[in-house]
Amino acid sequence: MAERSDMPRREAPSRRPLPPPPAPAPLPAPAPASAADNPNVARDQAFARVSVMYGTDRKLDPRTGGYGGGRGAGISYGEVAVSIPRGHKTGELEAPSIWRLEFREDPRKHMVILDRTFHTRQGFLNRVKARIQARGSSGSSFVFVHGYNVSFDDAARRTAQITFDLDYRGVPVFYSWPSQGSLQGYTTDENNVQWSEANLKKFLVDFAQKSGARDIYLIAHSMGNRALTGALRQIFAEQPKLKGRFKEIILTAPDIDAEIFKRDIAPALAAGCERITLYVSSGDNALLASKKVHGYPRAGDTAEGIVVVPGIETVDASGLDTSFLEHSYFATAPPVLGDIRRVMQEGLRAARRGLETRLAGGGNYWRLKGAPHP
Repeated sequence: MAERSDMPRREAPSRRPLPPPPAPAPLPAPAPASAADNPNVARDQAFARVSVMYGTDRKLDPRTGGYGGGRGAGISYGEVAVSIPRGHKTGELEAPSIWRLEFREDPRKHMVILDRTFHTRQGFLNRVKARIQARGSSGSSFVFVHGYNVSFDDAARRTAQITFDLDYRGVPVFYSWPSQGSLQGYTTDENNVQWSEANLKKFLVDFAQKSGARDIYLIAHSMGNRALTGALRQIFAEQPKLKGRFKEIILTAPDIDAEIFKRDIAPALAAGCERITLYVSSGDNALLASKKVHGYPRAGDTAEGIVVVPGIETVDASGLDTSFLEHSYFATAPPVLGDIRRVMQEGLRAARRGLETRLAGGGNYWRLKGAPHP
């Protein structure tokens, strides 16, 4: 991607033999950093183009050239470019709507997969290193693990949306496990997310050791928290040298048994990472449905009590998602996006982010207010 400079140019001084000129006006201050300077974003007149990296253990469908819901033979690697329409709204995944008589994807109006690049494992690592070192890069990276009922392409679009809305300048990466991408596929997704745990562990160890990223942020949503927390528990137990390697673990709306999370998972994560943030909500209808299936409350649901455990900062995001399920607030609600941005880009802990302090279970947690857009 061609680089450009927004720095003002200095005029050459006049050499004509004239009377002494008046004192020159001061040069304008450099323009503040903006999304136009983001190395992950290439801008066209009608839309922007965001490039995200990926690892996946989905099976490649040779007929379509894309990844479906089947299990692959190993980990595949690559890069996806996604369009961001000029009129993009924070938190939205713009798509065609029959109500607007839109029957085809248009990158000027929708978030569209523009192209795909397949990499070998080493090619992927080399590409990540090159992007880490690119002009304007923050030198960091995040790895996003999606949840239930998410196709590969939707995971790519979500990662691009997060990157754009956070104005993230490190290397955006997502790991896509073989979700069926359908509401009816819940049981299959439960099996597959557990199956993917070993592959995700291998991917994260490789990434931690060889990506060249200075800081690595891990973000999981919904059922994806099962694979991420399971992989991390093994990593921290088997490779103590990687304790502290991940800058922050961000768990959003985890579809995990709340008691198991408190007893087994939270202590293991806190032993390997000093900065962990848990986002929860009382109105998450997807987790309420999961509770009916499993018989016990989920860690991301506060309806029967909020999860407050040592070593983890719990943030209550109740009431900020206006969608039917109220489940994807981590990426759709501007106040939550703004809070995640302050976690990742300013390094602020909850006590310094202007959140409301609450007390429950013998410890503190925080509640999000109507924060400004990120």
